[in-house]
Amino acid sequence: MITLHHCAGSRSMRVLWLLYELGEPFEMSIRPFDASLRQPDYLSLSPAGRVPALEMDGETYFESLAIMEILCERFPERGLGRPAGDLDRPDWLVWLHFAETISQHCAALTQQHLVLHEDWMRSPTIMKIEVARLKKCFAAIEGRLSTLVENRDYLLTSGFSAADIAVGQAVWIALHFTDMEGFPEMAAWYERITDRPSFANARPDPGTGVYAQDFYPALEETAPQ
Repeated sequence: MITLHHCAGSRSMRVLWLLYELGEPFEMSIRPFDASLRQPDYLSLSPAGRVPALEMDGETYFESLAIMEILCERFPERGLGRPAGDLDRPDWLVWLHFAETISQHCAALTQQHLVLHEDWMRSPTIMKIEVARLKKCFAAIEGRLSTLVENRDYLLTSGFSAADIAVGQAVWIALHFTDMEGFPEMAAWYERITDRPSFANARPDPGTGVYAQDFYPALEETAPQ
């Protein structure tokens, strides 16, 4: 049996999305996004006190992208991974892990908007820098999807994969802080992958999860009085 320890809207959402795509039976243990993740019972599953953690076949795993690799190898018949020797294997690994490049900038913005509760604690400069870095990530995705030779429907030439899930979920978080204006191929790709029933199943209900609102505008930069 598979059990996913999950906080709605967090990085564990990418594993949940993958599990729905795999179609294997699983259970969820819903965890609040708070200090309870540092309690000894949960630290025995995820030593850094982060979600997700996954229990499967008597073993426990943590780190979302590692879990995605493990699941794709455990269920290769679903075609969401790319095995060793496959022509797209290197690109699959690169784009799977590019999700974390996006996520680190999202984490900084999440801290600015959700963890620091008072405006005086927040930095408009950091917000501006992190949004600019997200735009650079978007440009990389746009470049991957749109080339002089062809436009790809997905990140891999061979079609939809767990790489689209990982990057797509990171983009889902990023869109709480910025938009895709100027990236038409990326916008078409994002619409394509989020139109899948598995995404709808994994997405938190409106007003729930880590991000309680759809968009978090940056603070206005004002000169000190």
